[in-house]
Amino acid sequence: MSEDNSPDWSRKKTRRFPYFGTLPFGDIDEVFKDMEKMMEDEWKEFTANLPKEYIRERRLPGGRKVKEWGPFVHGYSITIGPDGKPNVREFGNVQPGRLGPEVKEEREPLVDVISTNGEIKVVVELPGVEKKDIKLHGTEEALTISVDTEGRKYFKEIKLPAEVQPKEAKSVYKNGVLEVTLPKVEEKKKPKGESLKIV
Repeated sequence: MSEDNSPDWSRKKTRRFPYFGTLPFGDIDEVFKDMEKMMEDEWKEFTANLPKEYIRERRLPGGRKVKEWGPFVHGYSITIGPDGKPNVREFGNVQPGRLGPEVKEEREPLVDVISTNGEIKVVVELPGVEKKDIKLHGTEEALTISVDTEGRKYFKEIKLPAEVQPKEAKSVYKNGVLEVTLPKVEEKKKPKGESLKIV
């Protein structure tokens, strides 16, 4: 295709080089500059709305100051339930919002909920905290986990797949992993009944 027959966008992006003739997309460096500016603007907007705990200043060995942001965590955990359907759970402190990503002070920990015949086991990853800093609150239908320390903040309310007995719960915290075992409420067997004859 000759340059005269090429589309408008192609002619705009073509630049002549003395030794190589005409190269398509010669203004690629301009495209990258535009992309870089757009990312810088997005980053400025994102960091303007951050909680103060996520912005730190550090001095390098040479004396220069640098800003550090974070940590920013967002992810998904996907497991297959006993019914064969996938369960998708989000974790982290960055959540999608109407006007872009929103950073929460508390991080949602990674959680797995395992349901067996007689109990529900909840496994929660809480790295970087002490056992004494973990607060648990349970009801028949939900378990709430929270940590509020200077270095780490976690919060998660977990809806349980069956009714449990929170007073009978057992919990263990080791190597940054919390395991809570909750016995299920036994289902009352419905009386079968008998057919009655009418005399």
